[in-house]
Amino acid sequence: MYAFVYRPVESLGNGGRFLLWAMRGWVGAAERGQCPPRALHRGFAAVDARLALPDFHVAMGLLASDGRRCLALAPMPCRTIAEDEAVLIALWRDAARGQADRLRSTLELLVEPASVVAIAKAFAAATTSLSAAGFDLSRLSSPISQDHQETK
Repeated sequence: MYAFVYRPVESLGNGGRFLLWAMRGWVGAAERGQCPPRALHRGFAAVDARLALPDFHVAMGLLASDGRRCLALAPMPCRTIAEDEAVLIALWRDAARGQADRLRSTLELLVEPASVVAIAKAFAAATTSLSAAGFDLSRLSSPISQDHQETK
């Protein structure tokens, strides 16, 4: 998580930026009363990742409905990665790396116990589909530039 929190969005690689866009877009659509998969379909299709959308939607839906607290994602134009976004990006990275125990351990802190396995499976399936579309999710960020200043 700390690898991502308060960093500029530009510090993420393509996979990280896509996931952040998708997570913010999912939340924004849900807040507007729109169907998140329908709102995100064009974006997923544009990068040949249509097959990831159903599992991505399941993961986000269960995080939203079964969370121990409401996760706060920044609005789409925000140029900094928020705390909860950093946690979610780290979860996607863990899923892509096959670190199932670590993924489940973190999920246990975020959601009701009965949802952990289903969310972990959705994360794993979505990352597999995103990898097949060409995204390397095991390393979601670019190295921190020399100009980057950590927020205190």
